[in-house]
Amino acid sequence: MGVPQPASGTRWRCTLCGNLTRFDVTRSTRAVEFVHLDLAGEPRVEEREIVSETIESVRCRWCNAVDQIELVDRPGASTTSTT
Repeated sequence: MGVPQPASGTRWRCTLCGNLTRFDVTRSTRAVEFVHLDLAGEPRVEEREIVSETIESVRCRWCNAVDQIELVDRPGASTTSTT
């Protein structure tokens, strides 16, 4: 089961220690790459298209909690309200 990725109005937060800024993210990525080899045979990726990406786990860098990460609103994120 994947971990939800933050969107433009959300971010991760560790529910155990409150960390908002430091996480170790393990992800699986499938990509199509255009690789250019120079005359010496050294490869260089010139184009990369992400086909799919899944975040497998997010670990808090401060307290090492793995199953304690949640999505919270970013400060200043626009919220729609009716008045």
